[in-house]
Amino acid sequence: MKRLLLSLLAMPVFAADLTQQPGYVRAEFIYETAPFPSCHATTLVETRGGLRAAWFGGTAEGKPDVGIWTSELTGGQWSAPSEVTNGAQPDGTRHPCWNPVLFQPKTGLLMLFYKVGPSPQLWWGELKTSLDEGRTWSPARRLPEGILGPIKNKPVQLANGDILCGTSSETNEKPSKWIVHFERSSDGGLTWMATGPLNDGLSISAIQPSILFLGGEKLLAIGRTRQQRIFSITSADGGKSWNEMKLGDLPNPNSGTDAVTLKDGRHLFVYNHTPKGRSPLNLAISNDGTTWQAALILENEPGEYSYPAIIQAGDGLVHITYTWKRQKVRHVIVDPAKLVAKPMVDGAWPDAVR
Repeated sequence: MKRLLLSLLAMPVFAADLTQQPGYVRAEFIYETAPFPSCHATTLVETRGGLRAAWFGGTAEGKPDVGIWTSELTGGQWSAPSEVTNGAQPDGTRHPCWNPVLFQPKTGLLMLFYKVGPSPQLWWGELKTSLDEGRTWSPARRLPEGILGPIKNKPVQLANGDILCGTSSETNEKPSKWIVHFERSSDGGLTWMATGPLNDGLSISAIQPSILFLGGEKLLAIGRTRQQRIFSITSADGGKSWNEMKLGDLPNPNSGTDAVTLKDGRHLFVYNHTPKGRSPLNLAISNDGTTWQAALILENEPGEYSYPAIIQAGDGLVHITYTWKRQKVRHVIVDPAKLVAKPMVDGAWPDAVR
């Protein structure tokens, strides 16, 4: 039965015209050509001036020439990609950059978190800030020892003003332990506190959490694993302590995900609905963060569509960016008021079952 279910989940998903799905507004590439051949790991934020996206780009993931690139959407047009930082060191060596995360607190400067280092096992966190919505940036500041910053997905800001980051580590042993923890700043990012490890890293190998709001101080974090399913973990006290990590029902092919709590209390989750491979790319919706329903298919052709970022803008529309075949950054706009939720029977995406 399990083999049949995984087979159903892995079936190709076909829709005649993805743009005709309820809630799908439009899609575009942020750029058509760029000074780098490969890109990955998008992030997205709304500033006072509009939208800003960032990603890492270079020869290929993990190569020393990989830096952080960004583009701004103003007047309906994305600006040409520009490199805002790279991994050049004072001694002349250069390391790759990884996983940028843009975040605008309710008050204060725009933040750009990212990682620098030869590998995820050895990287460290750095932070830049901007006074002008990301057009110019401060010098990089290395985060304190033991603090990595948000590892892939955006932080959240709690009612008391604290910034809470979902983060994770990958150990250098074999097999590598993938371990989730959370980091908190109560002073706008000047100082940080971290929880201890929240999983053993092997029975559930989990990284890259996204944080959702369940009401009051209740939080839910979900994300990527090596167990072919997403993980979930909850907190009842605003992230100070966390319950036991569990595997959820949705599939995960060991690929990045992202999620957001909408203003109306519903939750959106963008991910690859398959236990292996990075196509299709899907959007699921939930009222409680536990039961998820099918909402949209974002991509369903052969190829890699991965590492999404998702936010809700001030006008209520939802914006999603993701890696398109490691060649471009795709931007999709969704109207959440028009989404039609469909149940997933036995875990299968409804349009995949004939």
